[in-house]
Amino acid sequence: MQFGIFSVGDVTPDPTTGRAPSEAERIQAMVAIATAAEEVGLDVFATGEHHNPPFVPSSPTTLLGYLAARTERLLLSTATTLITTNDPVKIAEDYAMLQHLADGRVDLMLGRGNTGPVYPWFGQDIRDGIPLAVENYALLRRLWREDVVDADGRFRTPLQGFTSTPRPLDGVPPFVWHGSIRSPEIAEQAAYYGDGFFHNHIFWPAEHTRRMVQLYRRRFEHHGHGAADQAIVGLGGQVYMRPRSQDAVAEFRPYFDNAPVYGGGSSLEDYMELTPLTVGSPQQVIDRTLGFRDYVGDYQRQLFLLDHAGLPLKAVLEQLDLLGGQVVPVLRREFAALKPAHVPDAPTHASLTAARETDEEEPRVA
Repeated sequence: MQFGIFSVGDVTPDPTTGRAPSEAERIQAMVAIATAAEEVGLDVFATGEHHNPPFVPSSPTTLLGYLAARTERLLLSTATTLITTNDPVKIAEDYAMLQHLADGRVDLMLGRGNTGPVYPWFGQDIRDGIPLAVENYALLRRLWREDVVDADGRFRTPLQGFTSTPRPLDGVPPFVWHGSIRSPEIAEQAAYYGDGFFHNHIFWPAEHTRRMVQLYRRRFEHHGHGAADQAIVGLGGQVYMRPRSQDAVAEFRPYFDNAPVYGGGSSLEDYMELTPLTVGSPQQVIDRTLGFRDYVGDYQRQLFLLDHAGLPLKAVLEQLDLLGGQVVPVLRREFAALKPAHVPDAPTHASLTAARETDEEEPRVA
């Protein structure tokens, strides 16, 4: 099972000091967080994509390309790449280039995003969100798998004899996760292609997550990719830890109360009861995370949000130390002991390349 962190890259004032970092400071903090994630033994770093204040990661491949040069083992991903407002031709080119630079340590999560105004900024209509996701991804798959593409669609000019360059590394495209909080059409899309499905798992109750993941699993099996429990599932989550749970709650409360995405609503205690947010001791995070398996089944990737809502870099790095030192080693051991042998691991470039080579070597029956 893969464990990692994702960042939405928000520039939020620290409510305990009133100071907001500059954009330069926030970008450098994201770099420091990603490199520290590798140092403490995590597997994945994923960056969001936003094109509006107060967020800075408008160019995920630029950030991830820089990180590829600064890391050796870390798998670089997104959370999410906007399949609706990015040109699929540019996605195909950018992430194939990144794949080469990172020696295959790349996958990506595709999603529609959660910022409505981004659609007209890039010449699209938010009412076309689902059709854009469907058409653009169908083209992206072809661009990575066909050397020459002729294509005509509703949302972009036709392609005639087009070859996307560079070609995917070793002829194997990056693995794709489809990220969604609430759209069954996206779960269906992931299932149809046999791709991964990532549920953000931060804002909604466990029952909602269970229903979305179960839908994806049923449809994965329906489309002939394997048994339902072999579908590739990822979850998000947000945690804040201290050795004493009382200290974690006291420290995190002002950040929760002023967070741009959920501040001013439910109390911290109510939110923790209703959603997967876990604020407490490392053991509480372990117990809560292991409990996710009870309602989604065996899954392949767990990403945690640590740096949201103005938390200072020092506190985030302390969270990483606790995550890598006390939490993830236990989760790795416990999840591995529970996982049946027929449930696959998360795909990587190495595993996808090996699977393709095996397929090519199998004798054909006349």
